[in-house]
Amino acid sequence: MYAKIMVPVDLAHKDRMAKAIDTACALASLWGAELVFVGVAGNVPGSVAHNPQEFSDKLAAFADEQAAAHGIVATAHAAISHDPAVDLDPTLLKAVEDTGADLVVMASHIPKLTDYVWPSNGGTVATRASASVLVVRG
Repeated sequence: MYAKIMVPVDLAHKDRMAKAIDTACALASLWGAELVFVGVAGNVPGSVAHNPQEFSDKLAAFADEQAAAHGIVATAHAAISHDPAVDLDPTLLKAVEDTGADLVVMASHIPKLTDYVWPSNGGTVATRASASVLVVRG
């Protein structure tokens, strides 16, 4: 049904994304699809990595761990942004195209009052991506 599933991950909060990651891994296993974990980082040192290469290495290690744990094929795609807080949505949308994903599985949060003023990342990706998008709560 799907050949490549993109999963945006925030390595600083990967424990909060377990349900979305497990869902994506189960779908990849069911359909024999490749999973590509996409992480967005800046050029400056951050809480996860000191530089883009270290971030890319950590993302690749995470993808390898998930592949081994779930018996699937998984790769990593590190997207470097000038300002990840501002550029997250356009960077994720570009990653959909860059990776050739035909399904995006991403974590969301319980909507808050501000979500009625500013759209969530999941909402923006779901309305603008060329691929199907599954937003997982929890």
